[in-house]
Amino acid sequence: MRKPRDIDAELEELQKRARALKAKRIVQFGELVEATGADTLSIEALAGVLLAAVEQADSKPEAVARWTERGAAFFQAGGKKGSRKGTGNDQNGSAGA
Repeated sequence: MRKPRDIDAELEELQKRARALKAKRIVQFGELVEATGADTLSIEALAGVLLAAVEQADSKPEAVARWTERGAAFFQAGGKKGSRKGTGNDQNGSAGA
């Protein structure tokens, strides 16, 4: 006869794993903010930038494609803060949109 499965224990283990993955994701987001130098912005400014990006992502898929290219280049360069220099971040904001 087969041993019955402990569904409650399996569910609890899955919930623990999900919490651990969520915590890891949050830490990685924080590391990304630091690696890009965005941690120098105020929390309000950073939130505003992210909200603007989400709005643009919905209306301008070409902007997302450019951001993706810049992000890939950032990671290929080793994710250094200095690698964001000279990437078109000028005063008129042409690189971000």
